[in-house]
Amino acid sequence: MTLATPRNLPFPLLLALRYLKSTRRDAFASFLSAVASIGIALGVAALILSLAALSGFQELVKGEVLARTPQVAVELPAGADSAAALAAARGVRGVTGGSVVVRGRGWLVADPGTRPVEIVGFADAVPATFPGAAGAPEGLYLDAGLAAAWGLGHGRSVTVVSPRPTLTPFGPQPRARTLPVAGTFEETRTQEERSRLAIPLAVADGLLGAPSRRLELTTAGLAAAERVARRLPAALPPGSRVETWREINRPLFFVLALEKAMTFVAVALIVLVAALALVADLALVIASKRAEIGMLGAMGATPAALSHAFLLLGAMLAGIGLTAGIALGAGGAVVLDRYRLIALPGQVYIFDHVPFLVRGGDVAAVAGLTLALALAFSLYAARRAAAIDPVTALSGAAR
Repeated sequence: MTLATPRNLPFPLLLALRYLKSTRRDAFASFLSAVASIGIALGVAALILSLAALSGFQELVKGEVLARTPQVAVELPAGADSAAALAAARGVRGVTGGSVVVRGRGWLVADPGTRPVEIVGFADAVPATFPGAAGAPEGLYLDAGLAAAWGLGHGRSVTVVSPRPTLTPFGPQPRARTLPVAGTFEETRTQEERSRLAIPLAVADGLLGAPSRRLELTTAGLAAAERVARRLPAALPPGSRVETWREINRPLFFVLALEKAMTFVAVALIVLVAALALVADLALVIASKRAEIGMLGAMGATPAALSHAFLLLGAMLAGIGLTAGIALGAGGAVVLDRYRLIALPGQVYIFDHVPFLVRGGDVAAVAGLTLALALAFSLYAARRAAAIDPVTALSGAAR
């Protein structure tokens, strides 16, 4: 049974619909049409799934990084009054909190052994960049995973050693302080992040030799941090350097964007190959309908109308594949993410499953690329159809 076609449609659209349905009676043309549409569907689905997996990973990585990155960081010049600078920064519109911190390298020495660490000194309360301990009172705070692995519970004494030496009667000796564990914070499972510890600012000054100080400020959100950063220089001592979360992590964000672009280009080659199959299908339709196209030309159909008809036919075949591919790719990504069907070894990776995140912009980019390729390749076939000479086509059919 064939579907009825409205007769009041424009001639190019009417002809494209007729040829779209007529390919069902030509086995080989029907096969090529199916191959082209299925190829486009699979290419679109693969591209959407790849981008969704990459977006899911990148979103979780960004979340982990941004949770441990200050929204706004201010490097103060040497000799600046950090307490006065912090008070001035807190008075800037949009700043919701902040703390003075110092950073340096050292070693953590406990009963199980010695480990290199990044020493972060803070005043009053643990900074927001230490999830799970933010706002806690002064003391020594370790990564929860490291504390559990080494058996360092609350109140257990550990020694923090600085490479900065102190002159003694026995020669230069490293500076060391023994402190009880006041608590733990949650970190990622990467080796580098497990190398942090937080200690009171006065202790850090003694260990590190009064290093340059830094303000870490919080705002109402990541977008607000950009606006606050533009207001801060006027309130800070001259020579202060203001950085937002975006500038601190600029190399990471560049790598993530480059990775996504390269993945898009690589997987899009599948769509390109499927679009090439579309040319073969349209060329076969033109060859099988050559006499009919010549007759339409003799009856007054213009080359532009015939060209437009085959462009529409290519767009319809691509649209069928595109719709099926979006449904398959986006639907598959949602199911895979919701039910966590692709598991990962948690002891190796920071995630226990492959996350998928379908972004509207990614789907729109895939759809735009697919339609652009389909129309570009269909244009070749459309020009071939428009170039058919009615007399030659009809005389060839008469033989």
